[in-house]
Amino acid sequence: MIIAGVDIGNSTTEICICKVSEDQKLDYLSSASLPTTGLKGTPANIKGIEEALKKATDQIGFKLSDIDLIRLNEATPVIGDTAMETITETIISESTMIGHNPNTPAGQGLAVGETVQITNLGAYPSEMPYIVKIPGSVTYEQAAVILNTSHANVVGAILEKDEAVLVYNRLVNKIPIVDEVSKLDQLPDGIPCAIEVAHQGGTVTTLSNPYGIAKLFNLTPEETRTTIPVAKSLTGLKSAVVAKTSHGGVTERMIKAGQIGIEAESGTITTVNVDDGAKAIMESLAQVKDIKDIHGQPGTYFYDMLVRMKGDLEDVAGKEDTLSIKDLVAIDTFIPVKVKGALAGELAMEKAVAIAAMVKTDHLPMGQIASGLKKGLGIDVEVAGVEAVMAVIGALTTPGTKLPIAILDLGGGSTDGALLDQKGRVASVHLAGAGAFVTMMINEELALHNLQTAELIKKYPLAKVRSLYHITMENGQSVFYKEPLPPKLYAKVVILKDKELIPIESSHTMEFIIETRRQIKEKVFVTNSIRALEEVAPGGRIKSIPNVVLVGGSALDHEIPQMIQKRLADYNIVAGRGDIWSLHGPRNAVAAGLCISYNPD
Repeated sequence: MIIAGVDIGNSTTEICICKVSEDQKLDYLSSASLPTTGLKGTPANIKGIEEALKKATDQIGFKLSDIDLIRLNEATPVIGDTAMETITETIISESTMIGHNPNTPAGQGLAVGETVQITNLGAYPSEMPYIVKIPGSVTYEQAAVILNTSHANVVGAILEKDEAVLVYNRLVNKIPIVDEVSKLDQLPDGIPCAIEVAHQGGTVTTLSNPYGIAKLFNLTPEETRTTIPVAKSLTGLKSAVVAKTSHGGVTERMIKAGQIGIEAESGTITTVNVDDGAKAIMESLAQVKDIKDIHGQPGTYFYDMLVRMKGDLEDVAGKEDTLSIKDLVAIDTFIPVKVKGALAGELAMEKAVAIAAMVKTDHLPMGQIASGLKKGLGIDVEVAGVEAVMAVIGALTTPGTKLPIAILDLGGGSTDGALLDQKGRVASVHLAGAGAFVTMMINEELALHNLQTAELIKKYPLAKVRSLYHITMENGQSVFYKEPLPPKLYAKVVILKDKELIPIESSHTMEFIIETRRQIKEKVFVTNSIRALEEVAPGGRIKSIPNVVLVGGSALDHEIPQMIQKRLADYNIVAGRGDIWSLHGPRNAVAAGLCISYNPD
């Protein structure tokens, strides 16, 4: 008898084909996977299932008609999504410039002086140091001539145009210059101002330090405290400008990001403020053991996300179905946001809370999928078992495993956990937040504005192009090329996708991108893995679980399994990436379990 296990996932449909002999011996024959067609658990999946079945049978020279039975997992329609709520904002008033990071500052060093328009420079005495403002109406040649012939003590310059290097190269007395300040006319004359241009390969140090700013402007302790948003905004920049006005300043304001309401089956609702941060949200979530639904406050991004998710699922599941949010995960983060009132598009790293949630329906349209497959293929079809149960059964084909065994299914939209004990009892949990959440956070924190690039950064290692003939990989290894690399890659941070080098259009260093990527993966996958195991372990005691097998698409990641292994080593747990049938690595666990669990009686 030939049976096919079919696992309908959020992103991928996986097939496993086995032969069952008369003495009930099971032999593995083949497997295949293709992208899921339509929303998981809906009749739109049929097309993808048929294509994946054909792919699996073609591998072994079988026809679809050779299959005697198709076994489907119980796939509940689920939609996951993510939202970002910013909870602080930096505001500049009275033309105080707090920082700038152009690609082409010139010179290096620290300069402090009084602001003055370059066309008025001749009217100022030479005793005091000056920071010269050079508007776009003054060419770089004219600016250089004025600066070289003036008797005033010019110690630094701010340009409206992107011409810092052109001016710098023509100066007799070299000074630090910051350019690309589009609203330079809003910076008044006659106010104290400081410029810092970092040395090559470095970042500003004095103007990113509240005490450094206090020293330059002779601030009181109370005034020094107000420079915290300034210093925070300048951290990691190549150049910076700080101007002190009599009335203006820089403030960091808390934004009311609304509330989240967690409704229990009993009807009680626990509320938590989003601006209290991720820790408060997750603590409130943990207190409600029987979640019925989760609500957002109108006017927030989180509320809009929930409405959109429920609307999307309602369209495919039907208006009569019960739609509810069963879980969410919140992560504290920092994202670059344009400063309000800034002169040159300055960015500040603002505090934010990233939230992932899932909406699902209690309605299981698997009968429609089964009947549609049977009608289309003429093959018997049965809905065989719960996804988590099948996954742990399939995971047992990984060498070195035994009961009790737990799995962590690391997918794109969710992190699932399940535990199978010696008596055949299974506990399972379905948690929001996985690969798609990581991609969103990488995109936001690095300000890439490109989800495809963020996805590649998540999945592949990085390198820095050091010359046209060699690169340094993120593990420190140098790779040399016989043929020159494309000039557009020179000095770029690149993604190593197979043999292709894909440049990242960002001013961030390779080290910063790597650290950001790793921290996000840790926050999402390690946090969710511990949450999942606490849910399925007897009494929440993770140490009672001897084996944890990592399965699913994100278990193929080059970093995530090691992160989870390292954390679970604290519990003395054997954990690692699964190897289903000793052939497929962490893929195909559910489909394999559907075949293994077949019992003709």
